[in-house]
Amino acid sequence: MKKYGPVRFLPLIYSIMRLSAFVIAVICCTAFIVFAHPPVYAQNPLDKTITINLNNEPLKQALDKITAVSGVNFTYSETVANSRVKIKLQAANKTLRQVLSEALAKYPYSFSTLDQEVFIRYDPEKLKMSSTGTQVNAVDDKYTISGVIRSQKTGESIIGATVRVVGMPQGTSSNEYGFYSLTLPKGTYQLAISAVGQKNIVKDVVLHQDTKLNILLEDGEQELQSVNITAKAPGGRDLESTQMGVEKLSVRETKNVPVLLGEHDIIKTIQLLPGIKSAGDGGGGFYVRGGSADQNLILLDEAPVYNAMHLLGFFSTFNSDAIKNVTIYKAGMPVQYGGRLSSVLDVKMNDGNNQNYGVSGGIGLIASRINVEGPIQKDKSSFLISARRTYIDAFLKLSKDTNVNRTSLYFYDLNAKANYILGDKDRLYLSGYFGKDVLSADKTTGINWGNATGTLRWNHLFSNKLFSNTSAIFSNYNYKIKAQQAASNFTVFSQIRDLNVKEDMQWYADEKNTISFGVNSIFHTIKPGEISATGNSGVISQTLQSQYSLENAAYVSNSWKASSVFSLTYGLRLSAFSILGPGDFYMLNADGNITGTRHYTQGQVVKTYVNPEPRIAATLQINDMASVKASYVRNVQNLHLISNSTSASPTDKWVASTNLIKPEISDQFSIGYYKDLSDHKYELTVESYYKSMDNQIDYRNGADIFTNQPIETQLLYGKGRAYGIELLIKKKIGRLTGWLSYTLSKTQRKIDGINDDKWYNARQDRTHDIALVTIYQLSPKWTLSANWVFSTGDAVTFPSGKYQVDGTNFYYYTERNAYRMPSYQRLDLGATRLLKQTKKFSSELNFSIYNAYGYANAYRIYFRDSKTDPSRTEAVKTTLFKFVPSVTYNFKF
Repeated sequence: MKKYGPVRFLPLIYSIMRLSAFVIAVICCTAFIVFAHPPVYAQNPLDKTITINLNNEPLKQALDKITAVSGVNFTYSETVANSRVKIKLQAANKTLRQVLSEALAKYPYSFSTLDQEVFIRYDPEKLKMSSTGTQVNAVDDKYTISGVIRSQKTGESIIGATVRVVGMPQGTSSNEYGFYSLTLPKGTYQLAISAVGQKNIVKDVVLHQDTKLNILLEDGEQELQSVNITAKAPGGRDLESTQMGVEKLSVRETKNVPVLLGEHDIIKTIQLLPGIKSAGDGGGGFYVRGGSADQNLILLDEAPVYNAMHLLGFFSTFNSDAIKNVTIYKAGMPVQYGGRLSSVLDVKMNDGNNQNYGVSGGIGLIASRINVEGPIQKDKSSFLISARRTYIDAFLKLSKDTNVNRTSLYFYDLNAKANYILGDKDRLYLSGYFGKDVLSADKTTGINWGNATGTLRWNHLFSNKLFSNTSAIFSNYNYKIKAQQAASNFTVFSQIRDLNVKEDMQWYADEKNTISFGVNSIFHTIKPGEISATGNSGVISQTLQSQYSLENAAYVSNSWKASSVFSLTYGLRLSAFSILGPGDFYMLNADGNITGTRHYTQGQVVKTYVNPEPRIAATLQINDMASVKASYVRNVQNLHLISNSTSASPTDKWVASTNLIKPEISDQFSIGYYKDLSDHKYELTVESYYKSMDNQIDYRNGADIFTNQPIETQLLYGKGRAYGIELLIKKKIGRLTGWLSYTLSKTQRKIDGINDDKWYNARQDRTHDIALVTIYQLSPKWTLSANWVFSTGDAVTFPSGKYQVDGTNFYYYTERNAYRMPSYQRLDLGATRLLKQTKKFSSELNFSIYNAYGYANAYRIYFRDSKTDPSRTEAVKTTLFKFVPSVTYNFKF
């Protein structure tokens, strides 16, 4: 194992980072030059000169003939294609603009350019001209068109559907409840609506008053015939939006990615994206841009999930059958999100089918699942119930070894949701999640832990421009450790519980400004540990002091489209964290010893931390195919996970900020370049970031995590930094799809009292992370998939030597996290066979092989004295998975 000390490694990484900074600077300078001096584009197709003779040709045939002569393609809807208008015209050496103006002068059709094509649209306003040639209605009048976009098949609201005005720069997208709003001048338009996994459609709209237009989209990837509606491919990255550092996934996109034991897992899938690092085999949690596992805010229908892992990290708590949409923000988080430094993972549950009843599920080697949904009242309300359970314990009972067959090892989870449309302006949602893990031996010794969440939401439209979401949220996480022997037993219980109310508002002020604002208040109750003991176990019963706190926030932001190529989003989140009594609060000296104590009564405010969190993001669109974005965000975190293990564990302690533990603060600067390639078939994303972190927490050397002393006596504080470059190349169209992601990064901490007060590698520091994901549609019945991952080994602290006292060997340690685990690599293969597909029933078999070439990745390395020569030390590597095949049967009816 090679040692990488910070001093040796920094020159290389700094050189690479300086080179990357230079490249990004060149991109930025180029972008601003482009903005100051617009590029010279190809000739406007309307300026081409042609000679043509049309003799009562139907409109569509006339356009086809003009294309044959000029080489210019036309874009139009079915309304134009089916027109009975006939064109008669003779033109010699006239521009295409002149030809079309003459040909369409008497008819309700207008034309404009769309990239290098010409868009023809139905325009009845041309029939409303006065005898003087002036339009009767003033063009300055503006009206709003708004509504909800849903799936025609299920009635589910569609998140992030794009609504664009064909041939014009105006457009918008639906919010997380499917609502959209667009303000336009009075006139006639065609709206192009697209969404991932849905058929694109075009709607003709005559806008002469505020209009409500609810839109239903059909399932499928196909577009309407004879319609070319937009230069942006469905599901592509929004080049115009200021949001950067965001990745969005639907369950449909992830279902073919091979995973461990056939259980589709959104958290394992997002770890294949740049900037998001896995905690490794058997490791819970994930790391984002240098942050630790607790610095990720994980939300399920707005409710925080404090431990999103089953079976010590092998599976996530999210059952894919119940999930609609997943969004992870790595930078520039919108102002409504707060409380964590590194990322937000926002998971939305399905609403339930309000059209028809349906059942789906799967039967696998270690787990089965079932999903039931349907209307409570058709078109008005629906429900969803989704359950999953493993049955590893059933196989263990088959063992003849009593130490094995008396072991319990399983988890279960249950998702439930109901919603009701109260009217045109109101809708109610009620959703919940309940999950539990049980690991025990002979029902006497073991650990169990679980999450419970509940969310009640009310959507209300105050007007066609003002959308409101009011939520009441409950979240609870706890674990219990039990040890029982013949003469003694003890149990340990710990819990974190939240009561949360929030109000989010979106105001679509005009065609250039969308304002978001709201308030949020969370009451936290944390029980670090209650220990109950009997007999002569040597454990003393005690109740560690509970912590109470109130976390409030108010926020506002504006998304401003300054021009057709430049947009800006700016806002401020103001957070206030109040520590409440009852309880004892301490003063410590530099050695961590208690020098004083002060008691506070119930409800008394101990201390309040107030922190402004400014956020700003901008995008400069170079052309229709490329843009540059930049952002700055400050985040504050007041809940901290105290862990001295190499990966997150169910028994890690959550603690709130106190008079001694200050809020963690991060400032992140990001810049990125985005480009669509090869006619939207490929997508290139390059992002670079630098993040500084204050009030970072680590254990003292030799700390006792199970002490009955205040946890502050075992902690030290300092700062951190993280920086890197992320690359993503994605193929979105064709039989072969997938992506390649690469991350080059560095993550360090500097804590007073650790590593001689010098910078050292954070344990989640990895230089390189690579992931290659491929999905191939071999035939209508067979889909093949594979993913390969490689990463530098984690930073770890290994002994530098050993010494002997009274015949006993002891190891001594020097630099913190100065060594590395071996590099990690893995190839996973998958295949899905469609068995049957009808309107009422479908079934498939999914085959997968995890770690297909059986690479022995290190799970843990420990040191021991050699059995043959105690003066020598040997390193022992343990491995979890070498080759894991699985098969799952999925069905739906």
